Amino acid sequence: MPHYFNINYQFSITDIHKRIEAAINTDAPSYICVADGNILQQVHRDPEYRKVVDGALFSICDSSWVPLYIKKIYGVQYGQYSGSSIFDDITRAARYRQCFLGGSEEVLAALRDKLMAIDPAIAGMRFEALPFADVDSFDYPAIAETVNREDPDIIWVSLGAPKQEIFMSKLKPYLNRGVMIGVGAVFNFRSGIAERRAPQWAVKSHLEFVWRLFSDPRKQWPRVRNIITALPSIIREEKRRARMCP
Repeated sequence: MPHYFNINYQFSITDIHKRIEAAINTDAPSYICVADGNILQQVHRDPEYRKVVDGALFSICDSSWVPLYIKKIYGVQYGQYSGSSIFDDITRAARYRQCFLGGSEEVLAALRDKLMAIDPAIAGMRFEALPFADVDSFDYPAIAETVNREDPDIIWVSLGAPKQEIFMSKLKPYLNRGVMIGVGAVFNFRSGIAERRAPQWAVKSHLEFVWRLFSDPRKQWPRVRNIITALPSIIREEKRRARMCP
């Protein structure tokens, strides 16, 4: 599995879905991180959080910039696979039993309606809002009991990084089975009533972060600032690793 910037990435979309299918069939719980720039800088700054991300089945690359850095340093071409994309691909496939954790009641109700138009079976799946709480304050056994009753294959978690990755790592020991995927703001994007994802021209131009910054500066500026200040050190360390392992 490719390892760049201290993250175990899986870039091949075909292999991502094969590994998800295999993990579901093992009947053991696991989780996948959707690694954007915020996760990248958190992994760089926080060794304990890095352990959480390392504990994932793998991470997908929810950053259009990381493949550019990899191409510049290693000469290898990869692509982005965003949280929105994997969410759409799995929900549209209509082949898995799913559970949706996080978001407000209003967002979840709108999301259910949107997804039922794609897959009517969604009507019988669990949409569970989570209380606004510190990540250490959740009642993980109780949440797991609710999830286990549904016996889902896929468990979507929408809490935002770094909270959702820690949440998944803490919930995992209490689950019977299922693959958790942390998708950040995707519930909001796909509900149709909350924030919108950046338009495709911004995504293709590597300017999605600018779109989100102007859409919600109070929330996004601290994240953007942290990414910008950490980035020189992140790239410098990766270049050093590249020289040591030609």
